[in-house]
Amino acid sequence: MTDPWKIIKQLESDNSRLFKEDVIKHNLHDTSFQEGLAMCLDALITFGVKQVPESNQNGKGLDWKTFKEGANLLIERERTGHAARDLILDLMHAAKINQWNDWYRRILIKDLRCGVSEKTVNNVAKKMNLDYSVPVFSCMLAHDGAKHPKKIKGNCLVEYKYDGVRVIAIVKKNKATLYSRNGKVFNNFPHIEDALSRSEFNNLVLDGEIMSDDFQALMKQVYRKSGAETDDAYLALFDLLPLDEFNNGKSKLNTLERKKQLDKLSEFFESCIKLVDYVILNFDDESENDTFTKMNKEALDKGYEGLMIKPSENYYESKRSHAWLKIKPFIEVTLKIISIQEGTGKHAAKLGAFQVEGTDDGKFFSLSVGSGLTDEDRDKFWESRDKLIGMLVEIRADAITKSIEGEHYSLRFPRFKSFRGFKKDEKI
Repeated sequence: MTDPWKIIKQLESDNSRLFKEDVIKHNLHDTSFQEGLAMCLDALITFGVKQVPESNQNGKGLDWKTFKEGANLLIERERTGHAARDLILDLMHAAKINQWNDWYRRILIKDLRCGVSEKTVNNVAKKMNLDYSVPVFSCMLAHDGAKHPKKIKGNCLVEYKYDGVRVIAIVKKNKATLYSRNGKVFNNFPHIEDALSRSEFNNLVLDGEIMSDDFQALMKQVYRKSGAETDDAYLALFDLLPLDEFNNGKSKLNTLERKKQLDKLSEFFESCIKLVDYVILNFDDESENDTFTKMNKEALDKGYEGLMIKPSENYYESKRSHAWLKIKPFIEVTLKIISIQEGTGKHAAKLGAFQVEGTDDGKFFSLSVGSGLTDEDRDKFWESRDKLIGMLVEIRADAITKSIEGEHYSLRFPRFKSFRGFKKDEKI
């Protein structure tokens, strides 16, 4: 058996996907390596610690069984606070430097730092016909209601669509953990974590959007390593379900029943936790369609992105589902930056526009977008232009158009809204 930390260093040595898959293939039969990968890559396994020190001295060596026992004490929250810190130090002092820094520590910080995700591991395991996989974090996502008008019928809950950061809050043993839609942990909203860390919310998954007065400013604070200013942020909740149903991928209660449960829990909410209001409309009744049309027109004026339509008898599914339909008064697409153009005139030596490409909803887009950027944005983005290639950006526009050449799609009046992540190809 190859030592796990040597496998990690080998995976770091080459960025080729095929190379990484081959390395994993040659080592995935080892049970301790499997367990370590799962412990690190399963988003729902958390250790309740934010700082894990690096080692600078060799211990006698720490076997997997001893580390796993200690890690499980953290996972089950049987060691928290100072007791958790002392346990981690004991484990670190027992381990050899490379053993700790390149394997055990990376498990505890939930980052292997070698370009391997749970999907990579699962693809290899599937090809090997192994009865093993790492759970993939998945939450419910909406379809575009404008493309599925026949789904909008009968009694539906209608909500304003908030323009914030999607957050899945999971509460276990009186401790809340906040996740992105992709399963990354948010650590910069301690007041929201504290407000949800109570027994009434145990073993529940609470789904919502973190909001503040300025979306762009909020995005800058989400992953700051220190000094994040998020005191004004609040969590707008629109759904909940038990943790076991979330893990199974589907709720047992329908949309309206879950809303009623959320309403009952609201008596325990602090000021930083709010409920998303909703109305119930019968889309088979023309008079109620008029109410919907009025709400849709008012959405932008009130600072919302649009509306969400949720048929009342449907269920929460941990995937993109027609049980949620979004209606927006504008087009939004997420595309990748492939090049950056310098500005002219007053924007010389600054960012002029992003050249972006990508496929969204089956259509390939290629266009330039230079609107929606402040002077500060143009200066800052131009200085870091090399790092922005490959980043995903969200673009708003009035309509989808066909290019002059007819080979791809473009957008009418495109304008930059925000980055969708903080790394290449990342979408949160």
